[in-house]
Amino acid sequence: MSRQIAIIGSSGGNLYNLGGKDPRRLLGEILIQMESADLSCAALQFIAAEASMDQAKPDTRATLYSWKMSQDEPVIAAQGTLQEVNEAARQLDQDIAEQITLGEIDGIIVMSADPEGTNRLVFEAAARHKIPVTGTGGTSMAGIQSRGVHVIAASGTTGTTNRTRAVTFVTSLCKHWRMPYRPVIGSTAGAGTGDDALSSPWKRINLRGIMMASLPGFIAMALILAASKIPGLSSLSTVFELMIKALPVILAVIAAKQVSELDEVSIVAGIVAGVLSTEGGIIGGIIGGIGAGLLVHFIFRKCVEWRFPATTVNIAAGGLAGLISGLAVYFLIAPIALAAGEGIRGLIEMLVSFNPAIAGLIAGLLIWPAIIGGVYHAAILPIVLLEMERTGNSFLGAVDMVGLVMVSAGITLANIVAPRDKGEAAVAAPGFAMNMGFGTFVEAAYPFMFSNKLVFGGAIMSSGLGGLLVGLFEVRGTAYVPSFFAPTLSNNAFGFTISMLASLLCSFLITVILNKLSLGRRPKADVSM
Repeated sequence: MSRQIAIIGSSGGNLYNLGGKDPRRLLGEILIQMESADLSCAALQFIAAEASMDQAKPDTRATLYSWKMSQDEPVIAAQGTLQEVNEAARQLDQDIAEQITLGEIDGIIVMSADPEGTNRLVFEAAARHKIPVTGTGGTSMAGIQSRGVHVIAASGTTGTTNRTRAVTFVTSLCKHWRMPYRPVIGSTAGAGTGDDALSSPWKRINLRGIMMASLPGFIAMALILAASKIPGLSSLSTVFELMIKALPVILAVIAAKQVSELDEVSIVAGIVAGVLSTEGGIIGGIIGGIGAGLLVHFIFRKCVEWRFPATTVNIAAGGLAGLISGLAVYFLIAPIALAAGEGIRGLIEMLVSFNPAIAGLIAGLLIWPAIIGGVYHAAILPIVLLEMERTGNSFLGAVDMVGLVMVSAGITLANIVAPRDKGEAAVAAPGFAMNMGFGTFVEAAYPFMFSNKLVFGGAIMSSGLGGLLVGLFEVRGTAYVPSFFAPTLSNNAFGFTISMLASLLCSFLITVILNKLSLGRRPKADVSM
């Protein structure tokens, strides 16, 4: 039979630390961990004030959450001033105390409770019936212990997060009852399913996800590079150099958070590891971040098993994991990672310099099959980011813009101007707007390419033309920015503009002609009587 737990606590303003001001996030984390341990919520009394509890006044706005068994979720029991909510909480305190007396509650989770006020009856009942209690909030836990309550674990809230607190609470109760418990540290969507993929950090390593999530940092760097070329803003070149050094940190943070999924703890570990991994470039940053994420997960589990206080768990997991991984990269891996990055960039430059036009043509012809086949995000995007790490723009990034974005824009524009039927114009318009306005969403051309092999062939031809021109003009650029703005981020604005226009016009004209021919071949309606 499942153990029945009461959740008692309060939060206010910034004391609801690191979890946002919505109590449902904290309560949700606790409930997920309880479900994993086969624990059930039998009662809830949680007061959320809009100001810190140290500074809250009787007229401070507050909300009281309770538990509704029929809905199996937290519900709002009262709202109003803190004084009004406290009155409602005292009634709830009496109800939960009666549940304890009747033996309907087996344990209590506490978060900054008030044992002398709104929670007095609950803890008096808990002391009489020797109910195990675990919780956070140094002052309140001290007051609870002084009343003779059987406290099995207590710690402060400093440096803790919603997830780390929830895991600590449930671990303490499960160890007390000698119950099996596997913390849900991965995706919470599968809590209780027993799917090991959700809890294994190794299975959450995703280089594509790391690269895509880090892309805004590279675009920000490209914007600074473009701004530094404006007369009077040349001093921004030093900012550009600083941002280059920041890229490994960005990648390390993304990687650590993705792998460990421990929110702020993993972010801190990623920052520490990233700072120590800067000498290894972006490859070093990725390795440092992945290592930090794996270690955060491992150290966190071990510290919880050893019953360390929640604050110490966070400090050990976030600080030590980042240090160990970062120092390993700094002393051992950085030279190798840097050499690998330079080797890949050198290979690309060698191939391009051998015959830029042919290199651009081949890249343009292959980029559509690459993105459709799933190779783009796995191979091309990482190379683009490696190129951008040094110069702020990229040869393959320019091919991406002219070969994918502009070709997609041309195809969608053709289906707005000369569609085969009116419905296609409505489908094409949003795609054209996104490609021109944001430099992304090349998938908007898929419906038209997949429904007509000649349009598909025209897209590849147009992309090859754009790539050829990128090579001839020796353009370096980037996609993922507004198309009208993209040339300003390149090393050759004129050449990039010509290449983009050529790809757009070529795909536009081919699609218009094919649409017209398709309409001409359709049988005419029989109007004879």
